[in-house]
Amino acid sequence: MSALVGYAFFGGLLAYATGAAASLITGRSARLARVLCCSFALAGALLETLSSWLALFAASDARWEIPAGVPFLVYSFRLDALSAYFNLILSLLAVAISIYSFGYLRPMDEKRTVGVFGFFYNLSLLSLTAVFTASNAFFFLIAWELMALTAYCLITFEHQHETTRQSGVLFFVMSHAGTGCLLIGFLLLNLFSGGLDFSSFSAASGKLTGVSQLAVFLLFFVGFGVKAGVIPLHIWLPEAHPAAPSNISALMSGVVIKTGIYGMARVLFEFLGVPPLWAGTVVLIVGVVSALLGVLYALMEHDLKRLLAYHSIENIGIILIGFGASLMFITLGYPRLAAIALIAGLFHTLNHAIFKCLLFLGAGSVLHATHTRNMEKLGGLIRRMPRTAFFFLIGAIAISGLPPLNGFVSEWLTYQALLAGFGTTEKLTRVLFPVAGSLLALTAALAATCFVKAFGITFLALPRSKEADDAHESGFSMVAGMGVLAAACVALGLGATWFLPVFDGITERLLGVRMSGELVAVKGLVLTSGSARGGTVSTAGIAAMFVILSALPALLWLLWGRKGHRYIEPTWDCGLPGLTAENEYTAFAFSKPLRMIFAALYQPRREIQAEYEVSPYYPTAIRFDSEIESPFEERLYAPLQKKILSIATWMRGIQAGSIHAYLAYIFITLIVLLLFGVRP
Repeated sequence: MSALVGYAFFGGLLAYATGAAASLITGRSARLARVLCCSFALAGALLETLSSWLALFAASDARWEIPAGVPFLVYSFRLDALSAYFNLILSLLAVAISIYSFGYLRPMDEKRTVGVFGFFYNLSLLSLTAVFTASNAFFFLIAWELMALTAYCLITFEHQHETTRQSGVLFFVMSHAGTGCLLIGFLLLNLFSGGLDFSSFSAASGKLTGVSQLAVFLLFFVGFGVKAGVIPLHIWLPEAHPAAPSNISALMSGVVIKTGIYGMARVLFEFLGVPPLWAGTVVLIVGVVSALLGVLYALMEHDLKRLLAYHSIENIGIILIGFGASLMFITLGYPRLAAIALIAGLFHTLNHAIFKCLLFLGAGSVLHATHTRNMEKLGGLIRRMPRTAFFFLIGAIAISGLPPLNGFVSEWLTYQALLAGFGTTEKLTRVLFPVAGSLLALTAALAATCFVKAFGITFLALPRSKEADDAHESGFSMVAGMGVLAAACVALGLGATWFLPVFDGITERLLGVRMSGELVAVKGLVLTSGSARGGTVSTAGIAAMFVILSALPALLWLLWGRKGHRYIEPTWDCGLPGLTAENEYTAFAFSKPLRMIFAALYQPRREIQAEYEVSPYYPTAIRFDSEIESPFEERLYAPLQKKILSIATWMRGIQAGSIHAYLAYIFITLIVLLLFGVRP
């Protein structure tokens, strides 16, 4: 078994590396480069899927070490349960994205830049695999930086647009700020463990107490939180996701931001030791705030990809709610409840990766057909792109947390963990659980509202522009890529009880318990726990009820309906000459009530300009502009940027270009070291 895991794992890495090299070498033949790019990426993803799935159920970890010939650097890989699970998420999404990219990249054949794209795409998959499987801090940081570099190159691939370049720079700056925190955090762990291997960090976790535990928690939570896009470290995410090509947006939202979740899971549950209660409380509160604010800002967006980007922030918040509750249960001495909350967070990590990747690929098909992301210029696409509309609808239902799809199951488990926490904990902390559950319910309701808007404005009614009217369905490979993810949404929803044993290896390693047997009843019901009273639900039962209820109208139609005559008439137009796109509900009008309800948060600004010719009572034209405030950018990052620039301007005087000044700096530094340096 271990040999097969190793062959599949390194075969996948070799396929990624070969795909990167082949794409670059054959760049002059754009079509060949595109086929090689997607083929090798698909082959590597399939091999990594096999290795990760086998490793999840292996009795022991799979480890490999390749000496680099450089001190302190060993290319060491480890496929334990946690790394195998995240590598499985990556490889599953890489399969769908690679299939989708066969058709999506076809327009690049004329530009002959697909070879460069294929190089960075395969290299990105290689670096992401290394991030999830690295087993020492030095190699992890190398893979982490390579991932950031390839992501930057893919985000700015269409660099002819200034906004794209600015988005890439913002991502790079924020990514490096987070990496700085990780570097300091690993150095601090090295002081207590005496090594850089992850196993040494785990063995020394009990030595972290007090200030050292606080420092490690804050450094890693901020460092990984930047990549995950938690509020208020999220500012790069709604800028970078829309700027990138749509298949890369799917990879960014589905996998790249999950590297932050992987890092948090690894550090908080393995390296931190027994967490203090405040640590879990902080993670829970940050998760609630990110989830609620993410969906509220998504509701105000009319750019389809930017709307989806804000929903990534929302779902990262939902994942952190599960992580925070799990950390609190560990501290309070409830390992089984901690396991349920952790499973909920990890399961939602997979579910979000699948349905958000599906939604971004659907948005990419819309952009591919209409050349616009503005929902106000779309509409009527369900008749022109029926398959894309169907798959986008599945993703919208899943992300809204509605049964019987996968998003419902993981959110249900999160609710159950929070409700069980209220019944088993004491003191003031018990209040946090129902409050978090209530705000999670509000978040889910707002998410459903947002996707009614996204689907309705984009796909229903009449086309609002010539581009939407001329739209056509995507090609076979693009539809097939979306179909794979849509099938996964259904399978993980209906077959959740079959998938839950996957988490046994993770919870046993991190918490010392196996929970799948207590989460599944005899009749396939998902429970909270065998040791705590909770609710039950059967996604398969819900689906069966839907099929049974749908059979009655189908039977009535077969008996009487098909014999009748059908007449197609225009929609009733209230006596007007005919309905046009101007009579439709707009995205702005749909979100206006919520803009008024949450005006204290949005701080909307309105500007009305009227043009007159003869009388002020009869304007010839009225222009209405409205925008909402970006509080984190305007009140936090803008003053911070101004302060940094002022300090940099002041420090520029130090770099005077004078050799005498530089010698003086060295002399002063030596004097200070002699006076205050540590004596042996």
